[in-house]
Amino acid sequence: MSIPRRTLLGVLGGSALALPVLGAAVSWAGRSIDTRGKVSFDRPLHVPPLAPSRVDAQGRRVFDLTIAAGRTEFTPGKPSTTWGVNGAHLGPTLRAARGEKVRINVGNALDEATSLHWHGMHLLPSMDGGPHQMIGPGTTWSPSWTVRQQAATLWYHPHPHGRTAQHVYRGVAGMFLIDDDTAPPELPHAYGIDDIPLIVQDRRLPGGVLDPDEPMAGTTGFLGDRILVNGTLGPYLDVRTERIRLRLLNGSNARVFHFHFADRRAFELIATDGGLLSAPHSTDRVQLAPGERAEIVVTLTPGERVVLRSSDPDTGAGFVQRDGGADRFDVLQLRAAAALAPSARLPARLAEVPRIPAHTADAQRVFELAEHTINGRRMSADRIDLTVLEGTTEIWEVHTGDGTLHSFHVHDVQFQVLTVDGSPPPEHLAGWKDTILLPPGASMRLIMRFADYADPNSPYMYHCHMLYHEDQGMMGQFMVLEPGQRPRPPATHDAGHH
Repeated sequence: MSIPRRTLLGVLGGSALALPVLGAAVSWAGRSIDTRGKVSFDRPLHVPPLAPSRVDAQGRRVFDLTIAAGRTEFTPGKPSTTWGVNGAHLGPTLRAARGEKVRINVGNALDEATSLHWHGMHLLPSMDGGPHQMIGPGTTWSPSWTVRQQAATLWYHPHPHGRTAQHVYRGVAGMFLIDDDTAPPELPHAYGIDDIPLIVQDRRLPGGVLDPDEPMAGTTGFLGDRILVNGTLGPYLDVRTERIRLRLLNGSNARVFHFHFADRRAFELIATDGGLLSAPHSTDRVQLAPGERAEIVVTLTPGERVVLRSSDPDTGAGFVQRDGGADRFDVLQLRAAAALAPSARLPARLAEVPRIPAHTADAQRVFELAEHTINGRRMSADRIDLTVLEGTTEIWEVHTGDGTLHSFHVHDVQFQVLTVDGSPPPEHLAGWKDTILLPPGASMRLIMRFADYADPNSPYMYHCHMLYHEDQGMMGQFMVLEPGQRPRPPATHDAGHH
């Protein structure tokens, strides 16, 4: 058996993985999952409803959300205990426009504290929904901010320190779409018709029932053997237009998806985490780590059926540990109608994506993710790990140091990838990003600008988005400060009120 170079580097460079355990690790890694051709696709895809909203006297678009427990039948006649937002499982899609002021009333009807983080959103740290903005049982948290970023597919999920994996696994997640008048009108944009959100998550359903306590699976974190899309098991989607826009979100706890169609047809990648690419990128695959998003446009012909799959993700660690790199799944079936409404052709240009030149950086930092730490430190709620000066640009070099698969997410900012292992980034990493995958031995240089929102009292987070790793302490805190400000150690508090 040959060992991939990245894996070998991880084995040799990580003290947590000693050679004597390789025999057991290989046995674990050999238990692959393959559902290709075995999924019946007998349930219509659930499309999350758009969250209702109203405009208050201050001109803010107001959403009312409630996190609560419920019962969900993933398999008929076998209800599971789940959590959801304004429903039993998952949540509605929030939608707001660039420049719009929003207020979101988040009520907690659970019997334990939680939070709700706006993943990918540029906003004040006190409104971010991280572990310092906990919502106690029976209370409501009401953050408000002005949307100051381009059209993008964002999402929301809980972020309680040490409990994020459990809360996401039980079902608290949803999409947050930002609209922008500068987006090309030719793009499919009719929500639920030719513009479809896809929250893809792996789960285990022993006896057809979800275990509300997320089971563990190796050092990567939880890996399930069934795929839910928007909470639907074995989903199909009836397509009535020539082209369809799929907003893909990897909402899993640890699994990496490598999406492609069963017939390997090409599609157009039009957006990543932070919004539209400068131009459509024709490809036949896109890989997403937990927390990453991608928007693709696929063309269909009348009457055909085509299956969206995930197979052979480039995790780089399959020989050493069980990381899902050998698993293959059928995810969703698209069913084209006998007659399809015509769709506009995609424009040659999508958006302006001005590059941030590396020479403009005011500072450079290095982050090593290893053994549930970042730079040797586990998360401490009362410690600020670094401070950033408002209005400055920084380069963050991020790499792995323990032979384990990681991802990396930065709150508040969208960044650009300068290099991957010393080379220019591939096309699918050329746009705005807030989350990236780090296979063993990988190194990326990220450039980001901290334009505003200085606050000496509230931190932002940076962390591994493999949720088990995050919960175990692979997370740090940073503050954006004005010149002369000094950080004040934050205290985790109940951000809600009765």
